[in-house]
Amino acid sequence: MLLEEFFQGYAASLLIFNELCCILDRIGPTRMRISKSQVAFWRRRVVVRAWIPGRYLRGHPAPLVLTLAFRQKNPSLRWKEIVHPAPGWFVHHLELWTPADLDAEVTGWLYQAWQQAG
Repeated sequence: MLLEEFFQGYAASLLIFNELCCILDRIGPTRMRISKSQVAFWRRRVVVRAWIPGRYLRGHPAPLVLTLAFRQKNPSLRWKEIVHPAPGWFVHHLELWTPADLDAEVTGWLYQAWQQAG
């Protein structure tokens, strides 16, 4: 699947995604993998997954959600949900409403995830 296909009909999601790409480019090299359900950025492991909740949820969900996995639970109240799927891993879901939501705090989390994935 091409990136244009993935974001077809989701212009607000694409704007946020483009800002995410700029941040990741500044952090360091990654490989992008596009599937029907998400766009994942990889090093040796997944750094971050981006997905569009509007494809699956009714109402007015956030245009884009980031999914990051950390070895410890991050205490920020910004996370929409945190799950503990396996020993030593906590999966964090972050709703993004605008490109401005990708602030210094989120950039720090992306850098932490990038380091862990190397």
